[in-house]
Amino acid sequence: METNDQPRQPARRLGRPHNYLARAFIGASYPLRGIVYFLRHPAYYPLWFSRLLPLCLLSLLIYTILFTFAFLPQYAFLAIFHGWGAWVNAVVLVLGEGLVIIQGLFEGFFVDECRVDVFDATLIDLGHSDLIAPHRLLFPDAPNSVKMLGKPTSPAVYQPWSLVQIVELTFCLPLNLIPYAGTPAFILITGARLGTFSQYRWFQLRGLSRKERKQEIRRRTWDYTWFGTVAMLLELIPVFSFFFLLTSTTGAALWTSRMEHEMHGTERRQEETPQQVVQDEYDPDEPPPPYMDNPV
Repeated sequence: METNDQPRQPARRLGRPHNYLARAFIGASYPLRGIVYFLRHPAYYPLWFSRLLPLCLLSLLIYTILFTFAFLPQYAFLAIFHGWGAWVNAVVLVLGEGLVIIQGLFEGFFVDECRVDVFDATLIDLGHSDLIAPHRLLFPDAPNSVKMLGKPTSPAVYQPWSLVQIVELTFCLPLNLIPYAGTPAFILITGARLGTFSQYRWFQLRGLSRKERKQEIRRRTWDYTWFGTVAMLLELIPVFSFFFLLTSTTGAALWTSRMEHEMHGTERRQEETPQQVVQDEYDPDEPPPPYMDNPV
């Protein structure tokens, strides 16, 4: 018995790292999938042009001022300690400073409503109208999912605006002063925080309590870290940061749809009786399965 059990333990140990790698890849892929999905659905474009394009022009002005007056002094200071790699840290540092300003001034007040619309419209396109309908008015006869969206009938928040989050982002900026490891650490730490909010709207639609939300986040902390890291990298791109906010929202909705299908598929399977499971495995045109009861 002992000889049979021993080979199985190393297999389990090898399986776990592979599982973490697969989950990291899946989580990191969804912000990129969101870009493709958003671009392939022109119905979403009006949300971008009408609400966020002016903010992009304003963010261009902010980044222009920062790179004109703040980049060279910070680069000169970092070059003393970092040498040739100082420009990378200086660029990320300035981009992070711009992100703090943009988040503090605009993101929580002007962008969140648009992200809710993108998230809900994507779920409707993916066949989850029943998840959205209890929480906002829908117009079934509308030509596309965006025009189907009416006013929310319950609080609608994609990502709650948090002063704590902005303070954390500000305090993490000095990590870029650390040679080599500082910039990746800054992106991972802030990305992990960002990722935990990626499905806040889904939790809201499901009516989860604060405690239940924390449990869900704890179960997927690893996945959210990599989703948030890629989303953070996209948000650091000047001018296009607001565009990538919407595409990452689309990616979060795609990920949510997958989880919804997996969750409800499991629930339906659990609700079936053993006799139904056996019957489903046989074609109705085939002869019935043999008698399986054990007479003993």
